[in-house]
Amino acid sequence: MERLMIVVPAYNEEEALPKSLDILGEMIKRLVNQKLVAIGSKIVVVNDGSSDKTWEIIKKYHESNSEIAGINFSRNFGHQNAIIGGLSAAVDYGDIFITIDADLQDDVEAIVSMLEARLKGFDIVYGARNNRETDTSFKKWTASAFYNIMKKIGVEMVPQAADYRLMSRRAVEYLLKYKERNLFLRGIVPTIGF
Repeated sequence: MERLMIVVPAYNEEEALPKSLDILGEMIKRLVNQKLVAIGSKIVVVNDGSSDKTWEIIKKYHESNSEIAGINFSRNFGHQNAIIGGLSAAVDYGDIFITIDADLQDDVEAIVSMLEARLKGFDIVYGARNNRETDTSFKKWTASAFYNIMKKIGVEMVPQAADYRLMSRRAVEYLLKYKERNLFLRGIVPTIGF
């Protein structure tokens, strides 16, 4: 059984983070009980230089729950760097890694499907949106335009997939070899070839 590390980048998330950590903590317990992941699976929250109480919340949750760990950046380095920082810190402790935003706008229940795909041997599983019913017309238009432009300039991407994904340790190790400075993980992860 593999140990799961859920990496959560967080920037000024004091309002959403407590509920998100409760939901993810319950998810870890459920996955362990269902024998989908090993005991010792964790949530790694990366405080990306927040100016609110995000770091205090992470520390408080860690004190009462050993399944929650935190990394505190000295300043805001950006979402993509927070993800890479979390993966870099967790790579030696986990076998599989899921990245998800702190506001949990992605479907947390999809983690079960991602793990089932992993059991079939997949090294990377993308969480892609299958509908945008809650998005405004402007948001739908800009998302569509973004993916079309990226495709036209030759960026290999999974449509409607942001940074919600599962990666095996070998995929993460390979990703961490990239020396990009201006990270765009949606465009980098598809190129690693798993």
